[in-house]
Amino acid sequence: MKSEPNIKAMLPIAVFVLLYLGTGIIVEYGMGIEMGFYKVPVVGVFLIALLVACLQNRKLKFNQKVEIMAKGIGNPNIVMMILIFLCAGAFVGIVGRSSAESVAYFFLSIFPPEFAIVVLFIVAALVSLTMGTSVGTITLIAPISIFVADATGFGIPLAVGSVIGGAMFGDNLSFISDTTIAACQGQGCRMKDKFLENMWFAIPAALIAAVIFAILSVPNYTGGVIDSDYNLLLIVPYILVFVASIAGLNVFLSLILGMISGAIIMVASNECTFIDLMGNIGSGMSGMFETSMVAILVACIVALVIEYGGFEAVLQWIKKKFKGVRGGMFGIGLMVGVMDVSTANNTVAIVMANPLAKDISESYGISSRKTASILDTVSCVFQGLIPYGAQVLVALAAIDIAGYSYSAFDVLPNIIYPLVLLVCLIVSIMMIPKNAE
Repeated sequence: MKSEPNIKAMLPIAVFVLLYLGTGIIVEYGMGIEMGFYKVPVVGVFLIALLVACLQNRKLKFNQKVEIMAKGIGNPNIVMMILIFLCAGAFVGIVGRSSAESVAYFFLSIFPPEFAIVVLFIVAALVSLTMGTSVGTITLIAPISIFVADATGFGIPLAVGSVIGGAMFGDNLSFISDTTIAACQGQGCRMKDKFLENMWFAIPAALIAAVIFAILSVPNYTGGVIDSDYNLLLIVPYILVFVASIAGLNVFLSLILGMISGAIIMVASNECTFIDLMGNIGSGMSGMFETSMVAILVACIVALVIEYGGFEAVLQWIKKKFKGVRGGMFGIGLMVGVMDVSTANNTVAIVMANPLAKDISESYGISSRKTASILDTVSCVFQGLIPYGAQVLVALAAIDIAGYSYSAFDVLPNIIYPLVLLVCLIVSIMMIPKNAE
């Protein structure tokens, strides 16, 4: 039985957004602390929001609310999501930095240096696609892009912007990206199906962005050579995970295959010792602990909000404002976009938006794979463009370490891919036949 619509039940989510966004702005811009948004303890803010949810609806006893939260946490999709998060973290911990650098220098060695900006975009896309992390990709490839810009005469903002755009391509499509995991598990669709849904507009967007980067860079090439060592053997674990996932192999088995092959290659090639490898696995999994805790806390809050009728009220509003299948898709996109701008974290935005997006998709007859695709895509678009997002901040930190001074607003105009991706997504939605509505 559905609860009566009650917009006041959305208060815990509003409290989270105001506290997190407000504190982040004060710390980042008011106090001038670097990476200020990521100094704010997101788990702590979610705990405050959960407390607000528990204080609402006096008709229910606290023990009853605990039972509701327990059912939310016990959702099979939440359990599966957390397990995949941990496995993905272990895989990235095993393969480490060397693999990404090998991909970068291999591609830079086989293409003419005047196409270096385009190559950086492609490399960042491939590394992020296989690693499943845009922030990790930017951390590894941004310093290389600065070296390339110095060697070839291309502007640093353009080089770094190409890396950020490529990283968002991979984050959106990767089988082991936390955004993909969250969107697919939340909507109950296979990652392969979501990938196939995404590729129809993500790949054209990438090709258009690559052409734009070529137009902006090739005529401005001033000479210079890029040369560094690489080991192609280190790329094998990524390829195995990607191919296995595309072939439809269970994501756990794909990750286990990648972990085993990665561990053997890393130790056999003397990239690390067995003891170091075990530590790397632990570090990789630890990196997913906060994301896993967020998933658990959001599941608790969402379960209470649904019980109190909050999502039913929002669903009614969306039905009034957005008509037909296209309208439902735009409603889902708008919702997750607002969540991402508010939280500066695309995974958190998707986890928060998932339950309501599922209700919307069922009401409008939108497939689960399409819903997952929209959630992942729109969150990645905004995440790649907000000046206080981790992606832009990590890139700026790399520029600062290299001894240069550029602001987010120097780099943002060069982050071309997310904007092209948004246009391609809108076009794909508008191409849906009217009789489908």
